[in-house]
Amino acid sequence: MLLQADQSSLLVVDIQERLAPAIADREVLIARTATLIEGAGQLGVPILVSEQYPKGLGHTVAALAPLLETEQTITKTHFSCMREPGFADRMRQTGRKQTVVVGMEAHVCVLQTVLDLLAQRFDVFVVADAIGARTAESKSLAIERMRTAGASVVTVEMVLFEWLERADRPEFRPLSSLIR
Repeated sequence: MLLQADQSSLLVVDIQERLAPAIADREVLIARTATLIEGAGQLGVPILVSEQYPKGLGHTVAALAPLLETEQTITKTHFSCMREPGFADRMRQTGRKQTVVVGMEAHVCVLQTVLDLLAQRFDVFVVADAIGARTAESKSLAIERMRTAGASVVTVEMVLFEWLERADRPEFRPLSSLIR
């Protein structure tokens, strides 16, 4: 199944200031997430952001915060976004069946959120080059588990070009320049 911009939402899970330093390859994760946020904005894809206990872990990293709107952010204490009161309702209010997921940590909050999204019959696309964990093993095992559960594993480029569908769209040049 291909992603469609008019059926997708982007979920940014817990890319926070005090958590980021512990994540392997965090600079790549943050840069690729920024690319997806910009692409989603240009193509009208709704964005939701979670922050796990920001009092302890801080808010969304400074590199991403200016790309986001405050009302897109939901504070949570549950590891799974979908178990936080009101979050599942916000996901359904987008009217989108496909959820593109990025964030940290792959084997905890991302994994639990993805499993709950699948249980609630969302089509889930995990962006392998925009999720992270403290260790490569944790990330790898999380990806394997999410794939086995029914999530599609994709890359940032796959998402953007599937959202675009065609090269003759006015958004093609600006979006393709984001991934060069």
